[in-house]
Amino acid sequence: MKVSLFATCLVDMFQSNVGKATVELLERLGCDVAFPEGQICCGQPAYNSGYVNESKEAMKRMIETFQDAEYVVSPSGSCAFMFKEYPHIFKGDPVWETKAKKLADKTYELTQFIVDVLKVEDVGARFEGNVTFHTSCHMTRLLGVRTAWMTLLKNVKGLTFTELSGKEQCCGFGGTFSVKMSKISEQMVEEKVCHIEETGADYLIGADSGCLMNIGGRIDRKGNPIKVLHIAEVLNSQ
Repeated sequence: MKVSLFATCLVDMFQSNVGKATVELLERLGCDVAFPEGQICCGQPAYNSGYVNESKEAMKRMIETFQDAEYVVSPSGSCAFMFKEYPHIFKGDPVWETKAKKLADKTYELTQFIVDVLKVEDVGARFEGNVTFHTSCHMTRLLGVRTAWMTLLKNVKGLTFTELSGKEQCCGFGGTFSVKMSKISEQMVEEKVCHIEETGADYLIGADSGCLMNIGGRIDRKGNPIKVLHIAEVLNSQ
């Protein structure tokens, strides 16, 4: 099965270890992984800030970059969902709406792809430690991926899972929200970290790099020893 990796900006610039873990995991599951070098930002930050026309240029670039892909897989529920939004954004455009729909239909978040497309529930991972999981807003509420991550984590040998209180609450990142509404964002992530501390977990796991960067930053500033990992890194552990 041929898979094109949509790495996302945060993975490309800040968390290359997540991209590496994603590729190694998919290859171990029998996928032929390609990395289209023409990929750039999906346009989400500009679009969510109201710059619709400006963001469309980036979107068109991404549509063209992945037009020949069999499947597009991303280690980010938020960015994968943005591809799903493209047909709505280009609605009424006779050329780009059709192209956008083709891209949206073949795009998956990583855990969603493993469970729903590859039909794999146990990736053969081993990870020692007590973990909790942050369910990001876009991945859960908008993309609709609610159980795939848990299906995979429950089959990781050595892993102990503790449910996070208030797991449905936003961490306060929200892309440009954390910049425009920094004071509110700060209180939201503080509440999230307090819930994480209450679990007694050694690791916080998530599937969206933006959330993990935001929560991890707060944990570091508090001097807390809790480690923050992307789910791809856990599933790729042997």
